[in-house]
Amino acid sequence: MATSPHTDNHALTAQLARQQRLDALFVNATRFFAFLVLCSLGGILIALTLGAIPSMKEFGLSFYTSSEWNPVTGEFGALAPIYGTLVTSVIAIAIAVPVSFGIAVFLTELCPKFLKKPLGIAIELLAGIPSIIYGMWGLFVFAPWFGDNVQPWLIEHLGSVPVLGKLFTGAPIGIGMFTASLVLAIMIIPFIAATMRDVFSVVPDLLKESAYGVGATTWEVMTKIVLPYTKAGVVGGVILGLGRALGETMAVTFLIGNTFNINPSLFTSGVSITSALANEFAEASNELHLSSLLHLGLILFIITFVVLSLSKLMLMKIDKKSGK
Repeated sequence: MATSPHTDNHALTAQLARQQRLDALFVNATRFFAFLVLCSLGGILIALTLGAIPSMKEFGLSFYTSSEWNPVTGEFGALAPIYGTLVTSVIAIAIAVPVSFGIAVFLTELCPKFLKKPLGIAIELLAGIPSIIYGMWGLFVFAPWFGDNVQPWLIEHLGSVPVLGKLFTGAPIGIGMFTASLVLAIMIIPFIAATMRDVFSVVPDLLKESAYGVGATTWEVMTKIVLPYTKAGVVGGVILGLGRALGETMAVTFLIGNTFNINPSLFTSGVSITSALANEFAEASNELHLSSLLHLGLILFIITFVVLSLSKLMLMKIDKKSGK
């Protein structure tokens, strides 16, 4: 039995109305989730700021210029944790980025096919290892070996070099700023390498084959074709690794030495913001001590925000130049 045109129009209208309702629900749901992220971010910032107010009132700007940290006398300064956080993160990134780039290039361009999948899985598994495992391995295995075999050699051969030698002086005790930086680099290499591998693999084969066809080397293809094509993804991977390096807690706490001092030598013990929070937050003896720790958390939040903002501005500048 044939349906009337009126019935067909009514069904189409109902179906269209249902699709519009579902589309509106989808749009509003995504808008809500995006707004929820902003609210969470703002809530964290407000909570840290409110908690840090007593410390701000008590110490003012001297909190950022003093390395004194003494809960007994009520003297607190953030300079040593800020210094330790920045130094360990910068060294870790400086080591991890070229190593990750080499791994990604090998996996996408040079690796035999039968090895690509096992090595890719191994990289992803390394990224999933909990940080406390890295910290325990670093404390019980890597630090003793490093202190017995590598630090004495570096002190002997580099300690007398003008200017540079100041970085490699001190007793070879294993733990310290440099050891924490090395383990941080090992931790973030899987994240950066996996991201670089994924973005390198999306480059059209036609572009690479054309470059190889006119005589380009693998290095030229990677630097002149692949990297310009994937610069946003590469920078994103580096920032992902830097974010983990800045926020890493347990591994750094195990290896950095947890001493509130500032020393040019990378072999001496130090402290980072995260290690200070991990060591003292549960034992904060008074309101000023707790407020100073929350103040450190606020500083770490701001440092991370500034790093992310600068990376975004750098990407915008690169895109603007490439457009010209």
